[in-house]
Amino acid sequence: MDKLSILWADDEIDLLKPHVLFLKEKGFDVTTATNGHDALDLFKKQRFDIVFLDENMPGLSGLETLVRIKNSNSDIPVVMITKSEEEYIMEDAIGSKIADYLIKPVNPNQILLSIKKNLDTKRLVSEKATSVYQQEFRNIGMTLNEKHDFKSWVEVYKKLIYWELELEKSTDEGMYDILTMQKDEANLQFSKFIENNYINWLKQDDKAPVMSHTLFRKKYFLLLNPPKTRYFLY
Repeated sequence: MDKLSILWADDEIDLLKPHVLFLKEKGFDVTTATNGHDALDLFKKQRFDIVFLDENMPGLSGLETLVRIKNSNSDIPVVMITKSEEEYIMEDAIGSKIADYLIKPVNPNQILLSIKKNLDTKRLVSEKATSVYQQEFRNIGMTLNEKHDFKSWVEVYKKLIYWELELEKSTDEGMYDILTMQKDEANLQFSKFIENNYINWLKQDDKAPVMSHTLFRKKYFLLLNPPKTRYFLY
């Protein structure tokens, strides 16, 4: 797994060397800058997973740097660090879609917590989705071999779509491939179900699910109250 990359801009970055060393010992790749202009230059040259910005830097302020970073890549989480607790500064930062807001002096654990909150959440959600689907895979597989009516097939489809949406959040491509194979198996079984029942549905219309030729009669006309004459062109 690649190291997570951090950009930290602060005009007093030399005083924060213990914090930087702490993060490096935790396995992060930390790049520092002493002003907003240098931070933007670095941001354009390489990829970062998260950015820490001092709000009160000379020249280009933290808020101005934040706006330019967001204009360049709005998906990168940016954490604002400031000595000031002025409400308008917080409002400006929040309005610019910061990921977090820390008040100086910060300690290394605060920085680490902010990183985990903004970067590990996605990983944890991914791992949880993968783990739960592994447990559900067997249950869904057994369900596919059961004798279904049309309504129970709808429930199977809902389950598969739910897991498709959940596993889109996962970085485990192998698990998504397994889901795709399970959907293919479900499609095959559903096709057999249609083949085995279609003729009977045509003969026993009252027991059949809604189909293309019964859609208007079973659904649309029931909504007309009072009934009115309608003309449809095909």
